Amino acid sequence: MFKPPPANRGARLFADAAPEPNAPTSATAAYRANIDGGSRGNPGPASYGVVIRDPRGQVVAKLKKYIGRSTNNVAEYYGLIAALDYAQQHGIRALRVESDSELLVRQMRGQYKVKSPELRPLFERARKMAQTFDSFKIEHVYREQNAEADALANEALDETSGAPSRMKSDAPVAKPHPAQPRKIRARFRNGALVPLDPLDLPEGSEVEISVRPIVKS
Repeated sequence: MFKPPPANRGARLFADAAPEPNAPTSATAAYRANIDGGSRGNPGPASYGVVIRDPRGQVVAKLKKYIGRSTNNVAEYYGLIAALDYAQQHGIRALRVESDSELLVRQMRGQYKVKSPELRPLFERARKMAQTFDSFKIEHVYREQNAEADALANEALDETSGAPSRMKSDAPVAKPHPAQPRKIRARFRNGALVPLDPLDLPEGSEVEISVRPIVKS
């Protein structure tokens, strides 16, 4: 009588094995990790953010860290590794990762080759870690669906640099709320207006100037 070969119960990197009858699927027991990383300058000061939820959707961990001067892609991989490390340390066996980095997701799925020398060791480490899980999936999501992880990454960088700003060079910059107009003193010298009072404006700000000469008695 022909007997089918035993099912491979090892970890599957990109898909789950068919569930056994009456056994819960990996999706019902999977934790979800939203990851994000970015760099101000690309390369420049960089950090990552991670939000991890249990199978019920409750947030169980928020991770963020400044990693020094690096690129967006390196920061994304650091976020992925941080999520994988947390899952391993807490005995999580099924993990679904969501990232707005199409490059990282396609590389981890084997759809893109990893040609960058700085990404290769991070990719190899993440891939080996992912293979230790009973179930591991990684999916691409839009940036709007990854807002919490993005906010954590920006917080990590703000706490280090003290200069709030969007990290990703291709991210839209939110317009600041209009400030109340205020008067400052300035002196016209060598064809330019030189402020005499502190401006306290973010770098790159545009202002509207109304000139009224001050007549001294």
